[in-house]
Amino acid sequence: MLKAYRAELLSVARDPRDAGPAAVRHESDGLLVVEDGIVVARGPYAELAGKYPEPEVLPGLVVPGFVDAHVHYPQTDCIASYGEQLLDWLDKHIFPAEKAFVDKAHAAAVAAFFLDELLRSGTTSALVYPTVHAQSVDALFEAALARRMRVVSGKVLMDLGPEGLNDTPATGRAESEALIRRWHGRGRLGYAVTPRFALSCSDEQLAEAGALLDEHPEVLMHTHLAENVHEVAAVAARFPDAADYLDVYDRFGLVTQRSVFAHAIHLPERSCARLRESGAGVAVCPSSNLFLGSGHFDFGQADRHGLRLGLGTDVGAGTSFSMLRTAGLAYQAALAREDRLDPFRALYLATAGSAALLHIEDRVGALEVGQEADFVVLDCAATQLLARRTGGADLATRLFALQILGDERAIAATYVMGECAWKSPKPSTLC
Repeated sequence: MLKAYRAELLSVARDPRDAGPAAVRHESDGLLVVEDGIVVARGPYAELAGKYPEPEVLPGLVVPGFVDAHVHYPQTDCIASYGEQLLDWLDKHIFPAEKAFVDKAHAAAVAAFFLDELLRSGTTSALVYPTVHAQSVDALFEAALARRMRVVSGKVLMDLGPEGLNDTPATGRAESEALIRRWHGRGRLGYAVTPRFALSCSDEQLAEAGALLDEHPEVLMHTHLAENVHEVAAVAARFPDAADYLDVYDRFGLVTQRSVFAHAIHLPERSCARLRESGAGVAVCPSSNLFLGSGHFDFGQADRHGLRLGLGTDVGAGTSFSMLRTAGLAYQAALAREDRLDPFRALYLATAGSAALLHIEDRVGALEVGQEADFVVLDCAATQLLARRTGGADLATRLFALQILGDERAIAATYVMGECAWKSPKPSTLC
């Protein structure tokens, strides 16, 4: 079925760090044409009018659906848990909660709420941590398949986890292989080999994870790296012969162009050079870094090395499902280190940049012809303050205000494969 949408259209398909202003594509009065969920035409309305069916007018600023490059669905109910930095926070709040995901019904209920919250926040694709339990992966993928969302996930590997939240190298390998066969490539789903982090896995399990990655060149690798100074010190103590934290993963074949490392805020120059050489990428998670007192990501260091970057909410240490809110916090984290993150680059990181980390940039992230028609309608007048700040403003000012002042309230509607998947009960006004 052919559908046409008339709206103000904005996307950033390439990193403005490298491509400059040419990375930004904007039609102030545009037409987006979708057939069977795929974009078949895009351009100025005046040029395309009359060639396609009468369009539906979308009041607001239309951008690609957000792509969350790092988020934990089992931590949904632990958001806003008080008082600890990373390692103690895991022990006190997270590990006890994740044990409940041995129950498939519990996992299914949380997965449904989690994915609906993503849609309400304008997120249509995500790289998601489940738990060590295979049924937690099944529950997430079943819910994502029903919503036609593009989700990448994989069973957490952690044979050194607490009782009730651990596996073995053998069971972790066998369950992961079964899940890959069952889910990878089904609908819009993808798999990621997911060792929780270096401290949660024995050397044998890290080696098994590396072997899995090598034997399945179609899947990703997803883990945590250098998030917190106490974590970095603990990794150094356990692996005294490693050059640094990244080298621990490298020794087991886990640093490749298909690797996505969350956080990476305490990296030596050697690690940055190795990330660039390997083609691995970093999911920047400013909300959780601030909430857990971990520090601020060093955009200047990353840009000197030309690292591939995306953006993640990292719920539940992250305090919002909103990628708009997360982009605003990324700006503030950059400025804390005297770097500037302009709003168009922030939009890139939240869309095409994160899609590139997930190796799905040919499918989502830019609303280009041939891509899947996942998009969001943003409402610049969602709150009185936003309306006052953006009234009569230019595009950059409106986009920046949405990132600093906006959140899920600024999402007027979320479309998945060209169909409305969520709509605000509040009428949208022109952005």
